[in-house]
Amino acid sequence: MLIQFFQALRAEKIPVTLAELFALLECLDRQIVFADMDEFYFLARLCMVKDEKHFDRFDRAFAKYFNALAQFDDVLEALIPEDWLRKEFESSLSDLEKSEIEAMGGLEKLFEEFRKRLEEQKDKHQGGNKWIGTGGTSPYGAFGYNPEGIRIGQGESRNQRAVKVWDKRMYRDLDDDVEIGTRNLKMALRRLRKFARTGAQDELDISDTISATAKNAGLLDIKMVPERHNAVKVLLFFDVGGSMDPYVRICEELFSAARSEFKHLEYFYFHNFVYESVWKKSQRRMAESTSIYDILYRYPKDYKVIFVGDATMAPYEISHVGGSIEHYNEEPGATWMSRLTERFENLVWLNPVSKQYWDHNYSIELVRELVEDRMFTLSASGLEEAMALLSGKNRKSPAVLSDN
Repeated sequence: MLIQFFQALRAEKIPVTLAELFALLECLDRQIVFADMDEFYFLARLCMVKDEKHFDRFDRAFAKYFNALAQFDDVLEALIPEDWLRKEFESSLSDLEKSEIEAMGGLEKLFEEFRKRLEEQKDKHQGGNKWIGTGGTSPYGAFGYNPEGIRIGQGESRNQRAVKVWDKRMYRDLDDDVEIGTRNLKMALRRLRKFARTGAQDELDISDTISATAKNAGLLDIKMVPERHNAVKVLLFFDVGGSMDPYVRICEELFSAARSEFKHLEYFYFHNFVYESVWKKSQRRMAESTSIYDILYRYPKDYKVIFVGDATMAPYEISHVGGSIEHYNEEPGATWMSRLTERFENLVWLNPVSKQYWDHNYSIELVRELVEDRMFTLSASGLEEAMALLSGKNRKSPAVLSDN
């Protein structure tokens, strides 16, 4: 069965090898986990996934594969003899549990009474000591306290152990390997790449070699040039959550394209507007944030800064102390943005909202003013314009830029 599971992970482009599969099989052989799907989920993820960026893909593969296996439950139930199941159940009981069941009249009596009450009961039951339901001391139902109980009809447990945690999709930060539809974005981003000739002369200059050889009456005259390196350094800030949810796909595509195009790339997340800190992992945003002051002093001013967001929010979130909807900000967001624009000369804002709506949204106008009219649509054409500006090829006045 795990061979097909292994293939399902590979189908989701998770870089797993046979070494990880053998490690998982060894853990199962040693019964590190047994007969618990949730514990198997965590063990399998521990063995098979080596990078957190693949957690969401693992969740998708896990849910897809094991949910498909659920259709075989009825078939398995028909194939396994009832007396065998009873023997297996009895073998798992302790002597104390067996004596408690016998006190009620035996296992047959327990199942017989269960069927009888199931037929008699018509409504949902909570608590008590007779009917099938949740809580209480009845031996039938969920969350009960009777030592002779039968657990039934339970979608979750008191400790959340029965919840399919892999369906929660808790790791949906932007995937850096989304390639579908990114070709145009990559082509636009390439306009920003500057290649500086640095280092030792260890790259063959073919054109100059041919020219020099021809001038030298056919005698080979090899010409070398410094190896070319991508010298572009980029800071990428993504607005996540809330009104940005409809644009997750295009942001994933941009993020994937940027990761493949730029060697020196740092990325951060924010919500609605930037304040005193940003973060890299949404699940740990409260514990592991990055101060804007750290960014201002850590990264040189030659970094290209790109903000991605719809700039759609209440205006006071930008202009007022305490305007953030998630925490109390002691300084307005506008103050923090001004510090960033002063530090980084090459800064643009990419907006997924169609440009025809910008003039009708006050918060978008505020953001455009703060970034000195360097706002562009998050599209292939808008991205090309933004990259041209960042590369220094389109140094126009703010008045002209507002029409691009």
